[in-house]
Amino acid sequence: MFANRYLQKSKNFKWIEDIPDPDTRIIVVIPCFMEPEIINTLESLVKCDLPPCSTEVIILINHSVISKEEVRLYNQKTAMEADDWIRNNQRKNLRFFVEGPVEFPSKWAGVGVARKRGMDNAVRRFNFLNRPEGIIVSLDADTIVEKNYLTAIFDHFLNSPADVGAVISFEHQTENLEGRHLQGILLYEKYLAYYRRALRFSGYPHSIFTIGSAFAVRADAYVKRGGMSRRQAGEDFYFLQNLVHLGNVGEISATTVHPSARLSDRVPFGTGPVLNKWMRYEEDLSKTYNFNSFCDLREFFRIRKKLFRITEAEYHIYINTLPESIRNFIIEENFQDELDDLNKNCSTLKTFDIRFFQKFNAFKILKYLNYAHTNYYEKAELDSQTGLLNLSLQRFS
Repeated sequence: MFANRYLQKSKNFKWIEDIPDPDTRIIVVIPCFMEPEIINTLESLVKCDLPPCSTEVIILINHSVISKEEVRLYNQKTAMEADDWIRNNQRKNLRFFVEGPVEFPSKWAGVGVARKRGMDNAVRRFNFLNRPEGIIVSLDADTIVEKNYLTAIFDHFLNSPADVGAVISFEHQTENLEGRHLQGILLYEKYLAYYRRALRFSGYPHSIFTIGSAFAVRADAYVKRGGMSRRQAGEDFYFLQNLVHLGNVGEISATTVHPSARLSDRVPFGTGPVLNKWMRYEEDLSKTYNFNSFCDLREFFRIRKKLFRITEAEYHIYINTLPESIRNFIIEENFQDELDDLNKNCSTLKTFDIRFFQKFNAFKILKYLNYAHTNYYEKAELDSQTGLLNLSLQRFS
């Protein structure tokens, strides 16, 4: 079986005991921690049009071993309510499973390890069926899906069999929001769109949204990637930005998921904490990365192939042709050492070009942007920078 070795690392886990339906091809995984909206999420799933296969939904209710009694009681209540809901909402070819409450060590407790545990459960079930192409879908317990959610996911992977994964269009819930809260989430979505499009303009080939409630991955790709990160926050970003190096991560735009836009301090970063800072006037979402920093990055990426088998003397000439922000960043980062490693291990320009973006990846780009805005640029108005991006895209299209 395709995942035997991977699952050996998790052999002490408690797994779902029910045998999967032989035609199971989609498993949706939902981590759940003190979540008041989980039934709304389940209601949206049970109303979905069903694809021509069996689908499972795993709800992984979890907390830390050091969680307070109120957290434990809340999660126990959630588990009972979810079990009751499942008993009253049986549907052919759509099975729901509640796992937990599961206790995690305090060192790892959080959404990352919970998502990983649920996805590992999905891998085990696909491994039982010997179905490496099975689709594992990541969803959150405060997110509403549209009626065609499951069919759109099924159709995408049917029509794009080479894709190792896919991100799904999203739009935050804004009903009942008003004033500064509404303004904040609209600005945040606009920023996310600007950042992704600016990355694409720079020439970075893997500019995708990385939202935990809005992606899917093939089971074998999940295993090859090493499974979900156990990080307490940002696990979706780290997982997806590593997944892109396994193969193409497509985009599903035929359906949209609707995450909550509520204020939250459960994790150190993400939508909830960003909105909290905005509401406290600690962060200005109307400002964003200066478009010039992406233009500098574009210059570097545009002539990157000249770095293949470049001599040390040629390298020093080369970097002096770059814009100051990116030039000094790669000097301070000792990028020449990474470049030497690339050239030692790449026999062709094609291989070099692929592996270049494994070195200068999304993490390094973010580090560069923060460096550039500490030393060279000031953040600027989101509307004006979006306008500059639009003009440049028209110019170079």
